[in-house]
Amino acid sequence: MDHLPRSIKNLKLRQNRVRSKMHGTQDRPRLSVHISNNHIQAQIIDDDNRQTLVYVSSVGRKLNGTMTEKAAAIGKDVAKKALNAKIKKVVFDRGGKLYHGRIKALADAARAEGLEF
Repeated sequence: MDHLPRSIKNLKLRQNRVRSKMHGTQDRPRLSVHISNNHIQAQIIDDDNRQTLVYVSSVGRKLNGTMTEKAAAIGKDVAKKALNAKIKKVVFDRGGKLYHGRIKALADAARAEGLEF
């Protein structure tokens, strides 16, 4: 029996459950994180106006190191861009994944650069 369809279904259920309770506003937008096998993407979203305010991705960039180190670099970059856009407080949307490993590295790096969540 293939467990992949069940895993994807469970991930989607967790994402929907988390996002039903979380909403990004103009004062406190949502920091959404997506991590695939090869790349990391982070974006800050204002859900009220349906706008992406800040977007950072590892696609097309030469980042060295492990995926955890790349996640930390993306976290630093998204925090710098957010502070340039005068965004200091965000709501962290981990995308249904556990707060562990790459997600934690990205969040810790963003906090170290001055982003509050």
